Amino acid sequence: MQLGSLTLPSNLFLSPLAGYTNLPFRLVVRELGGVGLCTTDLVNARSLLEKREKAFKLIETRPEDSPLAVQLFGSVPEEMRDAAAFLASTGVASIDINMGCPVRKVVNIGGGSAMMTELDKTAALVKGMVDAVKIPVTAKMRLGWDDQNITAPNLARALEDVGVAAIFVHGRTREQGFGGTVNLAGIRSVVQAVKSIPVIGNGDIITPQAAKKMFDETGCAGVSIGRGAFYDPWIFRRTLSYLQGRTGVPPGSDLPNKDGDRQDACPTIPEPPFAERVRVMSRHLDLMVEVFGEELGCRMFRKVAPWYAKRFGPAAEFNRHVVRISTRTEFHGVLENYLHWRQQFLDETGELKPKFQPPPMVASFMLEPDVAQRQHIPVPKGPVEVW
Repeated sequence: MQLGSLTLPSNLFLSPLAGYTNLPFRLVVRELGGVGLCTTDLVNARSLLEKREKAFKLIETRPEDSPLAVQLFGSVPEEMRDAAAFLASTGVASIDINMGCPVRKVVNIGGGSAMMTELDKTAALVKGMVDAVKIPVTAKMRLGWDDQNITAPNLARALEDVGVAAIFVHGRTREQGFGGTVNLAGIRSVVQAVKSIPVIGNGDIITPQAAKKMFDETGCAGVSIGRGAFYDPWIFRRTLSYLQGRTGVPPGSDLPNKDGDRQDACPTIPEPPFAERVRVMSRHLDLMVEVFGEELGCRMFRKVAPWYAKRFGPAAEFNRHVVRISTRTEFHGVLENYLHWRQQFLDETGELKPKFQPPPMVASFMLEPDVAQRQHIPVPKGPVEVW
């Protein structure tokens, strides 16, 4: 798809997730295929201008980590403009402005979701950034502050007028955080509000079927996946295959394939087998050690490994020990012990017995309303605790 002057290989995006979408995870996702654009963790514009080491680590990249967008947050127009200009000079492909983060420490300085409450002020800030760079500038927002203040359609229209290349919209309000059901009608209202720029839908895309439903019911031009990629880093490749079918029908298109079948007849690539999950998890740790060093990389991986384990079946023994690792050797010892422990849940073919298999993943907006109220996708704990 086209994002301003930038041509992307697919219309599937890796959402920024503070503390998680760092260079190692982006490289894992890219190696597995299907993603069109990855975005960094949110970066404080002032910290970037002050050349703080933490900010520079957040934007660390490699040639194979391309195309790459950097997500900025802040509320001082001059700082956001100058940070955008600096990033453009480093060769990043795109700059995304965070207008959706619900976390108090971001909102309290006028960033994140707070930017959705003052449309004129926000539009002026964005115009300064757009005018300062030649690369695409996009905005990530929520539907509004709360159900009584659904400002996303008006804000999207105002930002289109000042030159943003695309709008990313999470189908929940700031008040909802990550609870409740993603509002597909709300995303559709943003799609209908703009004239020509693409709107990218976001929220609870945890299966290829959920991505297709969001495309079909909102008319969005692409979907952005965050927490779903931690359950399933293969989701981009699986979703792209599901949407394209056997004959390369563009994602989001209603065109029939050569047999006259619509895309909902396309088969779904199954979730990866256990051995592949272990391989990719181990690869992820190797990259964490490579980028952050063994001690820090292993310590950071303590919160990542349990996400892989969510689709392992019984994993209590693994989770109990992996959250204490300090070296790669310790990790492989934990893994070896877990593989031995896990055998008690396997049948004679080496597969999990039916009663131990994890249940299918189902997005909130694909559940019956009463079920959706009882279920939610866990929010990862990290430096920004509810982001």
